[in-house]
Amino acid sequence: MIQYAGIALFVFGIYGLFVNRNVIKIIVSINVMEIGLNIFIISIGYVTGSSLAPIVSSTEDLGLVYVDPLPQALVLTAIVIGVGTTAIALVVAKMIHSQYHTFDLDEIEESV
Repeated sequence: MIQYAGIALFVFGIYGLFVNRNVIKIIVSINVMEIGLNIFIISIGYVTGSSLAPIVSSTEDLGLVYVDPLPQALVLTAIVIGVGTTAIALVVAKMIHSQYHTFDLDEIEESV
């Protein structure tokens, strides 16, 4: 069920990306897409009824169900990369605003 929420957030982000003409709103739409994708990846790696750590030793039964830690590690990496990308995008947006005195892409296109 949570997978549908992730897909919905991703679709809302794509919609915002194509509809908005404001640089800041485009950056926010990209972040919404990223959050939706992260939720979807985490929800795929979840296993119901599994609370064991994914550590296999010689005394444990190998038939037990474990939660896959790989999606969690990938999402943690994606969050760090997303924060860095957002920071760079906001710096570029600030530079655009300082040069053109607007965040609207239509006004920037007219002044070029």
